[in-house]
Amino acid sequence: MEPSQHNLSELFRQLGLPADKAYIEQFILEHKPLEPAVKISAAPFWTPAQRDFLLKALLDDADWAPMVDQLNAELR
Repeated sequence: MEPSQHNLSELFRQLGLPADKAYIEQFILEHKPLEPAVKISAAPFWTPAQRDFLLKALLDDADWAPMVDQLNAELR
């Protein structure tokens, strides 16, 4: 498997969200801290489609998984 070439901006675009740095920083500030027991894909602020994408990325260990993990860490 090739290493991921994605970044947080691309992940936000994939999730259908604005992808500029200011939006990403504000999103993280507004939604942190995410409770330790809550998986990122189960966070209450995602739409069903976003939830499905995040869950699938992690379960399939897709090339998006490292960015999902990074966003998860930043939300904690």
